[in-house]
Amino acid sequence: MSPSTSRGLKPPLALIAGPTASGKSALAVALAQAVGRAQVVNADASQVYRDLAILSARPTPAEMAGVPHRLFGHVDGCDTYNAARWAADARRALARAWEDEDVPILVGGTGLYLRTLLYGIAPVPDIDPAIRAEVRALPPAEAHAALARLDPSAAERLPPADTARVSRALEVVRATGRTLAHWQQAREGGIASEVALFPLVLLPPREWLRARCDARLEAMFEAGAAEEVAALIARGLGPELPVMRAIGVQQVAQWLQGQATREEALERAQAATRQYAKRQYTWFRHQPPQHWPRHDESLSIDSIIEIAIKLRDRLLTG
Repeated sequence: MSPSTSRGLKPPLALIAGPTASGKSALAVALAQAVGRAQVVNADASQVYRDLAILSARPTPAEMAGVPHRLFGHVDGCDTYNAARWAADARRALARAWEDEDVPILVGGTGLYLRTLLYGIAPVPDIDPAIRAEVRALPPAEAHAALARLDPSAAERLPPADTARVSRALEVVRATGRTLAHWQQAREGGIASEVALFPLVLLPPREWLRARCDARLEAMFEAGAAEEVAALIARGLGPELPVMRAIGVQQVAQWLQGQATREEALERAQAATRQYAKRQYTWFRHQPPQHWPRHDESLSIDSIIEIAIKLRDRLLTG
């Protein structure tokens, strides 16, 4: 009996999540090969961009190993993509896999994407552009102080340096009179109750993860990260676009513009990646349901195959 039919009315959905450089992509391919009929669906906010093959660590054709991969590099860098649009695209990708009688394997480290797809999106009303412009023009310290007055819980949770989230929380409470947390509690949509979900969260040892992050950045620089960023700069894309805020882009741009040496750019990109991985690690440790299995060991070729077989067996037997 195939996994696509073994769960009755609820179609199967495998999910491999965790911080960057934790081995998700290799495990997803191994699982797809173990299952026999599967499609890998991207849940990483940077890997959606066509322009970021190298700095997003998008799997190469060789790494994809003939397994169909969906939602990788399908968005142009000039586009402002978001979680709601990704969730809609992911729904279509999952439906396509099920129609093909394949098992879809969601893989990625963008928690907001996964949460939006599985549990729905907060029905926050459209924000008045004037309010948004006013909030985003505030200096970081002033914006955080304003948030502390209107939404103390959010201000306590968010550091002033997290300007994007501070601005978002502040514009929502100013425009709607209700906190972002209020709207998030009223989530609507989501497919969690409609699928037979088989999740695995990778939380390998932190030292191993940090070393992997550093080595990956070195490989990116060797593989042409400078040329990738130069092409983005040549397009004249605005700094506010998500593709221009992706980790590594700003650091490489500083190198290309003579504001840093190659070594300095590499060290800054490595530091930014380690910080991002740390935030992801914390999120995936605490935010997913506690019954989701966690794997807390480092991955090797042998362990990837072993884990893939165990995941396959879970899919087959429920």
